[in-house]
Amino acid sequence: MTKTATVVGASILGALLACAGALAQTAPAVQNTAVTYGDWRIDAPGVQHKITLSDLPAPLATEPKASRSEVVPRPKGAELKTLPGFTAEIIASGLDGPRVIRFAPNGDLFLSESTGGRVRVLRFAPGQTAPVREEVFAAGLDRPYGLAFYPPGPNPRYVYVATHGSVLRYPYQSGEFKPSGAAETIARLPAGAGHWTRDLAFSPDGATLYVAIGSQTNVAEGQRPPPRAEAEALEKTEGLGACAEPGRALVAAFDPEGKNRRVYASGLRNCSSVTIRPGSDELWCAVNERDMLGDNLPPDYATRVVPGAFYGWPWYYMGAHEDPRHKGERPDLADKTVTPDVLIQPHSAPLGISFYEGSQFPAEFRGDAFVALHGSWNRSKFAGYKIIRLRFSDGKPTGAYEDFITGFVIDDSKVWGRPVDVTEAPDGALLFTEDGNGTLWRVSFGGK
Repeated sequence: MTKTATVVGASILGALLACAGALAQTAPAVQNTAVTYGDWRIDAPGVQHKITLSDLPAPLATEPKASRSEVVPRPKGAELKTLPGFTAEIIASGLDGPRVIRFAPNGDLFLSESTGGRVRVLRFAPGQTAPVREEVFAAGLDRPYGLAFYPPGPNPRYVYVATHGSVLRYPYQSGEFKPSGAAETIARLPAGAGHWTRDLAFSPDGATLYVAIGSQTNVAEGQRPPPRAEAEALEKTEGLGACAEPGRALVAAFDPEGKNRRVYASGLRNCSSVTIRPGSDELWCAVNERDMLGDNLPPDYATRVVPGAFYGWPWYYMGAHEDPRHKGERPDLADKTVTPDVLIQPHSAPLGISFYEGSQFPAEFRGDAFVALHGSWNRSKFAGYKIIRLRFSDGKPTGAYEDFITGFVIDDSKVWGRPVDVTEAPDGALLFTEDGNGTLWRVSFGGK
């Protein structure tokens, strides 16, 4: 691996200032709807966004378009942009599809390389940003993604790894670079086509393992609901909406041994990341919503996952907004669909989510969350390709978010990075992966 550094400066868009006022590091004003439904050209650190239900356009208000990005090597002189006082640097490169990152209690970083089929361990020395040692913890895996340590706390005995079709666990002692025994398959997961990411999180007491499982299709196109009696019987055990794609588009819960499977929440098209809000039992999801309803519909989102809740897929979105492709099929679900907490620019593809508890960043960051936006394809102009900060007040989401890291987009066809996951380091810095060029980044404040 190699290390390069990028010193990140502030960037303020003059055109944006004219319509939105000066951007500030702390509590800038929320921008208007025109800025909310922008694209990469108006992205800049500190730009505020807030989408509300009243902002939603009608379905197909714009023609659905594909706009896939070409990922190119980082251009000479290209720099990321963030708020004043922050610095971003690459601390590892040459990774093969880096995805989820989780710190073990002893400070070692576990990283899943989904394309490479392995889990890597990186160790950092105090005061150094480049890893001083790295090893492959496990290899030969089918698209490894989610990582978790069990039991929660300072002395885990296992590392859990979610692959496309199963949850594995490896015997582990703190500080080990290799598992002390063979992997054990504790749960089989739905595999097949569609969304393949499977993230993991344990409840704070260690009693429940949450597993996020995305849908097989965009919106269950061409599928008709089964007879009402059959649907009701299935949904009693598998959650509302389960008849669309049984076992998919949900968060499942297991005992730590992989037993007692139950559906925790359903109607989540692709909950790509799960985490617990610190100091609470709240499970949070970052969710990719459906495609082909236009540039600005429907929003992606991050939300508290309410036990037993139904989030609409495939029949509804953002509460009782009916998807026209399933018009009239399930009127009984309209008033049962939960509206998510934080609506994000449509087609941004949120992946990782992590709450900030550290003291390195300014105090106002504590309790907020960061989300990595992987970037759009179903949009005429690119959206996403950045790290955003979700704003909280007294432990509750305000519904607003702001751009924190931008600069990966070159023009309307090319990008040089696609953020995937984000996590807080033991020293209070923020780390994130991007799988376009296989790098790991560190964001610090005040030169720390």
